[in-house]
Amino acid sequence: MVLALCLLAACLLAAVGPARAEGPLRIGSKRFTESYILAQVLAQTAQLHAPVEVRQGLGNTAIVYEALRSGSIDVYAEYTGTIALEILKNSQPATLATLQAQLRPLGLGVDVPLGFNDGYALAMRADVAQRLGIQKLSDLARQPALRLGLSNEFIGRADGWKGLAQRYGLPQQPTGLDHGLAYDAIAGGQVDVIDIYTTDAKIDHLGLRVLQDDVAYFPRYDAVLLYRLDLPQRFPAAWAALQRLRGSIDEPRMIAMNARAELQGVAFDVIAREHLAGSGAQADAARGFWAKLWGPDLLRLTGQHLGLVFAAVLLAVVLGVPLATAVAAHARARALVLGLTGVLQTVPSLAMLAVLISLLGRIGTGPALVALTLYALLPIMRNTCTGLAEVPAGLKLAAQALGLTPRQRLRTVELPLALPVIVAGIRTAATISVGTATIAAFIGAGGYGERIVTGLALNDKALLLAGAVPAALLALLLEGLFELMERRLARRDGAGR
Repeated sequence: MVLALCLLAACLLAAVGPARAEGPLRIGSKRFTESYILAQVLAQTAQLHAPVEVRQGLGNTAIVYEALRSGSIDVYAEYTGTIALEILKNSQPATLATLQAQLRPLGLGVDVPLGFNDGYALAMRADVAQRLGIQKLSDLARQPALRLGLSNEFIGRADGWKGLAQRYGLPQQPTGLDHGLAYDAIAGGQVDVIDIYTTDAKIDHLGLRVLQDDVAYFPRYDAVLLYRLDLPQRFPAAWAALQRLRGSIDEPRMIAMNARAELQGVAFDVIAREHLAGSGAQADAARGFWAKLWGPDLLRLTGQHLGLVFAAVLLAVVLGVPLATAVAAHARARALVLGLTGVLQTVPSLAMLAVLISLLGRIGTGPALVALTLYALLPIMRNTCTGLAEVPAGLKLAAQALGLTPRQRLRTVELPLALPVIVAGIRTAATISVGTATIAAFIGAGGYGERIVTGLALNDKALLLAGAVPAALLALLLEGLFELMERRLARRDGAGR
């Protein structure tokens, strides 16, 4: 079974093409507002000089960095403190020249300081901080009962919670919380302390107090471009244009752009376009649910989602039905194979994607397709075994009496009789795949999950629904199509009898 899964990964990787192919300039982003905006700034700057592809919302630092290292993207906006402490695992912050020297052997470079620092900090509601007399991070040590809701990345980072707790002697046990949801949680009193980026727009909007880093634990996080060293040679004109972004964004301007996205619902590309044009226009009003649902990206996302679901289910059928047929008559082999495919169902989807990204050395369609195929195997294989087991023994004996070989009996008697049950398994796999395919957006494979991921980053409920509703409708449509198919099979079987 392990060998079969390895072969599956190899086949799918070959099917979706090489990780590195000549093509457009690929720009990536992490999954938070500022990174989305900066990706659009880079794309609109470069697109006059080269074809550009933007891969938005790829996830946390580890995923975006892996995408850069493997060649799935060419450049993205990163921060000096993150590069030094999280990516290069330095014990101390480093200068830009030092970072350049350390990254060069990896085939990477860092350049073009954009002009602002976006550091980590902890924040509280001002009224709670005032009541408890908290102004500095060191004051938290006196309040062990405080509820900390910190982003999962911050909890796991080398420059995040663990080092901070050690430096300040903090006794609290934080709860992991998506950054996009943290502001609602603290505004509603569900948590007392959250981690923030210092250019977040909602700090002032919600009246939060940013706690003073009184022992200077956090380094500077100056925004820069982290890129592949071959980028200037492959796209010289585009790189020259990107160089002109040096020092073009200060902190107040970045905060204002974040505010337009998070508080006014303005699209990222509009914000970037107006920034590059030097416009302070405020006319682009927030779009409602229906405008977001029927947005211009709907056709593209539908095609991507359908493509992933169709390819995954088809591959699961091609692999699962023959394998289940081969082991169906052998109790031990059947139990082993179904048990292993069942274990795959228990692996969390994001963990599965992280492992596949590491194994395949790329992000995007490849690992997403492998993951979806693996999740689709169990219902197809289980129903194939069940359907074959339910074929009446008398019919098998009659076929044997007619002189049919085991292979002929399987092809002409057993599989046709088991087909309705097998189709029911494919139906289940397809429905599961429609929902699970939304995770593909976390690694740049598109689909309706792209809206869901962006909605989470912005805490935009309308955008979340604009991704969830089409996925639910697609699942209902597939259910209806399979229902019609199963009725036709049932009528055919009834007529045959």
